[in-house]
Amino acid sequence: MIPRFALFFVTSLLLSAAALSAATIGTNPPAQPVTAERIAALPEAQRSAWQDYLARSQRQWQADQDFFQTELKAHAIKEVIAPPGGHNAGLPLDRSAAWYGEAEALRIADIVVSFQTPAGGWSKNLDMTRHARQPGEQFSGGDQSRFLTPTDNDLPHDPHWSYVGTFDNDATTTQMYFLAKVATAAGADRGAPYRAAILRGFGYIFASQFPNGGWPQVWPLAGGYHDTITYNDGAMIHVLELLRDAADGNGEFAFLPAAVRTRAARSLSYGLACLLATQVVVGGRHTVWCQQNDALTLVPASARNYEMPAQSSGESAEIVRFLMSLPDPNPKIVTAVHAAAAWFEKTALHDVAYRFTRGEGRRLVPAPGYGPIWARYYEIGTDRPLFGDRDKSIHDDVSEISPERRNGYAWYGDSPKRTLEHYAKWSKSHPAVPAPASNH
Repeated sequence: MIPRFALFFVTSLLLSAAALSAATIGTNPPAQPVTAERIAALPEAQRSAWQDYLARSQRQWQADQDFFQTELKAHAIKEVIAPPGGHNAGLPLDRSAAWYGEAEALRIADIVVSFQTPAGGWSKNLDMTRHARQPGEQFSGGDQSRFLTPTDNDLPHDPHWSYVGTFDNDATTTQMYFLAKVATAAGADRGAPYRAAILRGFGYIFASQFPNGGWPQVWPLAGGYHDTITYNDGAMIHVLELLRDAADGNGEFAFLPAAVRTRAARSLSYGLACLLATQVVVGGRHTVWCQQNDALTLVPASARNYEMPAQSSGESAEIVRFLMSLPDPNPKIVTAVHAAAAWFEKTALHDVAYRFTRGEGRRLVPAPGYGPIWARYYEIGTDRPLFGDRDKSIHDDVSEISPERRNGYAWYGDSPKRTLEHYAKWSKSHPAVPAPASNH
C-alpha cells in the first residue's frame, strides 16, 4: 500500500507550479534513480539487500562494457556498427508448432541468440530477422528522442549505450517465448543453444528483480526513470506472465530444470506482492496503478517529460487482466480486482471521442453513443484527467498541450472496456471478499 503521505507529496509536486500560468496546473518532477546515497537513507533492515543489488548491477554494467570493448580491440574495429532497427513483430508467437522447427524459424532464432546481451537480456526495437550480430555491432540502437534537451527526463547517461538489456516494448520476454517455441520444435540437439539462451534469460530476470519484488525498465540500471518499477507498455506484467508459465513448466517450458521452475515460482510470488503493494489507495479505498513507481519508496513516479505520476488507465487495465488470469487468486488479489473495476466504472467517459478534426488536429469532441473511453492519466485523489507536454508542463485540458504531443500520443483509449467485459464473467465466480468486521 502506498502511504498517504507519499501521495500527498506527489500531489504537492504536481500542483506546485499552478500559479505559473492559467493553462498550466503543475510541472512534472523527474523520477529518482537508485543510488548509494538513497539506499543509505533506508531503514537499516532494508539496506543490505539494496546495497547488494546496486553492486550487482554495477558489476554487470562494467562486465557488459568490458565485453564490447574487448570485442572491438580483438577485431581492431575503429567504428562501432549500428544494428538494424525494427520491432519484435519479426518474432511471431502465433504460428503453427511445426513452423518453429522449419528453416526460417531456426535462422531467426540464431539471430536472436546472437543479440543476447552479456547480462542475458535483449534490447528493444531491433530487426532480428536480417542478420546475426557481427563483432563491433551494438546490442542496442539507442532509441533516443528527437526532442532531447539538457534537462530532459529521458537524457541518457551514454547515448551510445542505452537500453542494453530492457523489458520495454516487449523486449527480452518476447525473445524468450520465441526461443522456447523453436527449442521445442527443433528437438534435443538442434534446440540446445536456444535452451541455453533461455536459461541465461531467466538468470537476467532473477538478477534484475528488486529486493521488494519489482523490476526496472532497464537492467543493469541506467538511472532516471529507467530505474523505476515499470508497468508502462506491460514491462513488468510480461515478466510476471513469463514467470507464471515457467513455474508451471507446461508446453515449451517443460524442459526447464526443477530448480529454475522453483525459483520462477518464488520470483513470481515476490512480484505479485510488489504489484499489490503499488496499487494506489485514496481515502482508504484501493483504486488502480500508475505507470511507474519509485523503486525504493513505491511512490508514484514520472517517466518522460510528459508522463507524470498519475493513475494510468491503460496499464491498470492490463494489470487487472493479468490478475484475473491467475487460476487461484487469493483474497488480496480478488479485492484488488474488484476495486480497480469499480474505479474503471467511475472514471469512464461516454458520448465523447478523441479524433482528428479538420485543421485542429486531435481533440476530445462530442460523439453521442460513443464510448466508453478513458483518459490515459488521472490525478491521484481527484480523478481529474491530466495531460503533459515536452516542456514538463501538466494540464487538465488536452487542447492546451502542443500540437506535436496532442497528435502524437495516446491520451485516450478504451483498454479498460475489454477488462470490464472479462470482469463481468470473472466476478461471478470470484465475489468480493467481505471487509473485516469493525471493533468499534
